[in-house]
Amino acid sequence: MSSDNADSLVASDDPNHPANLICQLCRLFYHNGWVTGTGGGISIRKGDHIFIAPSGVQKERMLPDNMFVMDLETKEYLRMPKSLKPSACTPLFLAAYTNRNAGACIHTHSQNAVLISLLYDKVFTIANIEQIKALPKLTEPGYLGFFDTLTIPIIENTAHEEDLKDSLEQAIIDYPATTAVLVRRHGIYVWGETVWKAKVYNEAIDYLLELAVKMRQLGIPPDGAIGSERNTRVV
Repeated sequence: MSSDNADSLVASDDPNHPANLICQLCRLFYHNGWVTGTGGGISIRKGDHIFIAPSGVQKERMLPDNMFVMDLETKEYLRMPKSLKPSACTPLFLAAYTNRNAGACIHTHSQNAVLISLLYDKVFTIANIEQIKALPKLTEPGYLGFFDTLTIPIIENTAHEEDLKDSLEQAIIDYPATTAVLVRRHGIYVWGETVWKAKVYNEAIDYLLELAVKMRQLGIPPDGAIGSERNTRVV
């Protein structure tokens, strides 16, 4: 593909074009404190094209021209910006696309995700909290209910991001109902059927992670039965 044709993949006045949306969401995630420096990333799928934020660019300064574009079927880059490196998250994003048919995948370095990964062993669980209802069941139609338990697997971090691929894929296989995977001492990967659903899932999960940290500080088990908090109430 010629450079002009490649550049046309990311040039659009449509605010909902993936190249524009990635920039918008990177700025939002930066201001939410979920990505700092050049850490974290996001990818959006449009048909067979995968749009990926680059490595080494500060998230609040991301531009559409910085985007990499990959063909999902061939795994070949259709567009590679000069002087920029592909995201090390790319193999993890591809795992979500190929194993879950995701429409977008988000990777953040949320402090809530990191803290939860230090408080739990193999899985994080939380139950009987209203915000759980924002997450899908996946293994059957519909969304989780108030009385359901949300379970998110935790995998061990590696020295290089791309080396997480095998363990993340195994977690996806072992936990077919999850739409996220926590990485210990690192952050979280969240995916969804569309970019907007991925955004909602990420926001809901981060809320639940933060709440769980605070509940643990008060001695309240996040996955405890309703009423289990009574022993910790201040009279």
